[in-house]
Amino acid sequence: MINNSSTSGIVLVNKPAGVSSNKVVNIVKYKLGAKKCGHLGTLDLEGQGLLPVTVNSATKLFDFFLNKTKTYRTVFVFGYETDTLDLAGQKIKEKECDIQLEELEMAVFSMIGTYAQMPPLYSAKKVGGKVAYKEARQGKSLNLKPKEIMIYDFKLLNKLEKNVFEFEICCSSGTYIRSVCRDLAEKLSTYGSMQCIIRTRCGVFDLNDAYTLKQIEDGEFEILQSDCLFDYESLMLDKTEEEKLLNGQALNFDVSDGNYKLYGEKFLGVGIVSEKKLKLDIRLI
Repeated sequence: MINNSSTSGIVLVNKPAGVSSNKVVNIVKYKLGAKKCGHLGTLDLEGQGLLPVTVNSATKLFDFFLNKTKTYRTVFVFGYETDTLDLAGQKIKEKECDIQLEELEMAVFSMIGTYAQMPPLYSAKKVGGKVAYKEARQGKSLNLKPKEIMIYDFKLLNKLEKNVFEFEICCSSGTYIRSVCRDLAEKLSTYGSMQCIIRTRCGVFDLNDAYTLKQIEDGEFEILQSDCLFDYESLMLDKTEEEKLLNGQALNFDVSDGNYKLYGEKFLGVGIVSEKKLKLDIRLI
């Protein structure tokens, strides 16, 4: 085991299908001997691709990362719908169809923008403290409500076979791709289910930079420093300034208003300057 219990940062993992996001987090935590780990956006059990795992103080980045965009490659099959909206579920609706490229491209284009999306019944979404998929497995239902999401880009990549197509979707955090499939199928007057999904981008991070679980288990990976997340100018603080700021005091700083990366002996976090006053906004030490 690598003993890096005090190390903080982000490990990019290429999560395989069939392994839960929480299990991936625990593997990284055990390998590093970290005090705590988290992730920056879960993937479903059968989902694959990029899972950024935060280590120690970097777990504080979750709220900052909530509004970051994500990109997926996915395959939808039209003609039937399952209870889970993916191929892990049971068919509950069927309708014969023969989707043509022209009508599909028009429907895809019409979904770019904001819309109120109803989450899947089988999801990790909590309502009144209850997890939707756990209630669904017991035959119970929750009063799920739609949430406004944004689809920034939606591309039809390939027709794989009759009624089976590959897409790339760039969307806001909190978007359910299974629900996108359901809603796209509705525009085509049929039903649809997601066949597979791979997350390729998560904020500034790319799947091409991620490590496999085997590489993680073999110790063949690097930890990204938390400051790589922030595209801000840097401010250097002396020891006295650092102590004051970490103790909650504002500092006089003659720089333009805005966000800054703050460094003392090491990266401290993100600060905000307003009217020449610097305050610590995100503490990462």
